[in-house]
Amino acid sequence: MVAAKVIEVIGDQGHRTVRKVRCRVIEGNEEGKILVRDARGPIREDDIVHIKETQMEG
Repeated sequence: MVAAKVIEVIGDQGHRTVRKVRCRVIEGNEEGKILVRDARGPIREDDIVHIKETQMEG
């Protein structure tokens, strides 16, 4: 798992507790990379989240 800092909450994803967020990886090989991922639960800008994988979905 890799830590990332939320830089923007884009919006809800259908269910009330799932939100799409833009985050910047702050550790590991991919440091500085900006990703868009789904996050569950209450979340806001500047929160730290843990991401399982940093590879692009394809």
